[in-house]
Amino acid sequence: MKLLAFELATEACSVALWMDGTLITRHELAPRRHVELALPWADALLAEAGLAKSQLDALAVGIGPGAFTGVRLAISLVQGMALGLDRPVLPVSTLAALAEPFLAQGPVLAAIDARMGELYVGEFEADAGGLPRPTANEVLLPVLSAAQTLATRWESAAQTRIAVGTGFAAAGGAWWQDLAAQLQQVDAQALPTAGAVARIAARDFAAGRWQQADALQPTYLRDKVALTSAEQAAARAAKNG
Repeated sequence: MKLLAFELATEACSVALWMDGTLITRHELAPRRHVELALPWADALLAEAGLAKSQLDALAVGIGPGAFTGVRLAISLVQGMALGLDRPVLPVSTLAALAEPFLAQGPVLAAIDARMGELYVGEFEADAGGLPRPTANEVLLPVLSAAQTLATRWESAAQTRIAVGTGFAAAGGAWWQDLAAQLQQVDAQALPTAGAVARIAARDFAAGRWQQADALQPTYLRDKVALTSAEQAAARAAKNG
């Protein structure tokens, strides 16, 4: 099975080509350069593999949650390619892609800084193939109450978790300190990759969990892109005490 995958929902621009278990990727921290890089990288990967687009069996995409612009761009690119090629698409949670490389170490708490004092949060464990399976719904949480919300959710669970994602750098990294005893390690620099999207999508393709391109929808978790000026002023006042 041959599959082209994109993950553009964070500061990283990431593209991957999956070929029957072999994976080649391009990944770079490239804020505001996703439009410039994504398609040329896809063409370069196909050329490196000696594949034509018509030889692809499917396309995969990280559908968020994440930066609105990046999520919309990724959805648009994949829909356009899939419709042109008449191929199915595989939507993959950006939080699941963030968690995937760490699952061998245990359950994962994935968090992306959603800005505006909020976090995108997802919890995952490994399935039989070592790929992410959600253990709770993905949610948008206020930074200031996230630790309390998670502690309440975990109060009957003894296991610890791997914490990954830019959400753990939000608010200077102070918000999760009350959870430190329940976190094995924290990697606040981890970003989702198209390689992880491709591995998850390959599993889902084999299970028949693909869809038509025109059915592809992003996961935003919220509709609001920015704070109003009044909300910004209130946030500054709260920060300054």
